[in-house]
Amino acid sequence: MDNDKFIQLCKEKVADYTNTTMNLSSVNPPVYISASDVYVVWLNRTLQNNKALLSTTIEDGKYYEVTYNGDKNEMYFDVYVHVYNEAVELGD
Repeated sequence: MDNDKFIQLCKEKVADYTNTTMNLSSVNPPVYISASDVYVVWLNRTLQNNKALLSTTIEDGKYYEVTYNGDKNEMYFDVYVHVYNEAVELGD
């Protein structure tokens, strides 16, 4: 699968997931996004496999990891929530 097709599939999956889960959680007013509201943070291709980290324009702290396994023609979709962040000074 080429990068453009992979990225488009990723964006569509994230938008579908977001629209479904946000509206099931009784958000008022309902939230609807399209693939154009999803952006790629990081992308890698190794041999026939692809991996992307994505986020959306919604400020919900979620990010998405999508992996394409070219050997099995399968896509794996993971959702993560930002839990903690700390700046650590390293000194000299």
